[in-house]
Amino acid sequence: MRIQITLTVAEAKRVIAKGIACLPVVKAALETGNIFLKGGTTVSAVCEELAGKPMNILGRVSPRGTVTARSNPGKFHCALIKLGKVVDADDALDLTVQQLGRADVVIIGANAIDSDGNAAMMYGAPLGGPPGRIISGLMSECRHVIIAAGLEKLIPGSLLDIIQKTSRKSVDLSMGMSVGLTPVVGRIITEVESISALANVDCFVIGKGGVSGAEGSTTLVIDGPRAHVMRINRLIESIKGSTVSGIPETLADCEAPCPSCAKHLACTYKKALKNDKGGDHG
Repeated sequence: MRIQITLTVAEAKRVIAKGIACLPVVKAALETGNIFLKGGTTVSAVCEELAGKPMNILGRVSPRGTVTARSNPGKFHCALIKLGKVVDADDALDLTVQQLGRADVVIIGANAIDSDGNAAMMYGAPLGGPPGRIISGLMSECRHVIIAAGLEKLIPGSLLDIIQKTSRKSVDLSMGMSVGLTPVVGRIITEVESISALANVDCFVIGKGGVSGAEGSTTLVIDGPRAHVMRINRLIESIKGSTVSGIPETLADCEAPCPSCAKHLACTYKKALKNDKGGDHG
């Protein structure tokens, strides 16, 4: 049997979350170990799937550019699911990472993936903020790193080349905070890998993009035994119309002036505010 489906970006994040939740290594860690989650909208969807709770969303790309949250409660941007119970990890990031064991799982997002299997994360705060400072530790301490990233993050070219051309301090003007890129390494799970993990089917992309809310969407064909294909069809129907995951009060964009202005560079909104008030033009 063969079906054709279209997933919006928000719907794809829910599919990715369901696919990650069914991975054997994740099931094992959920039952007997630890799962560390570094927040983002896709990872928040994973946290909802595993523990029933959305996460604090800080940096994001919105129509206004690369911005952060207008309201930051200062907690639950990083979380630990320990023996099935989820707790905030923001106040003890270093210790939490050091205590992760060989069978534990790390789930992070990415802002860019390429066709060679590389992934990268944007850093808009100095050193990536507190979560950014433990990313290298996660890479070196943990064997099971899962990168949850939808196909809307697929970029042309090689990230190994592109990363060398970026830095947050090299941008003169930016729609929102200027960002650099840092590489992240792990098992990339997109909607394609998730669907294949959820049923014994062949899944392939036949188109990208759309209109009227389907901008960035992915159209796929799913082929396989009828029972498995219908399982996916029912799942897709169940998540249709999904919206972005995150603690609601953290989903609104920052606006200058805000507490984050002091650490963000090249922001055109901040510079426009200074100019309106007769401030410097730098």
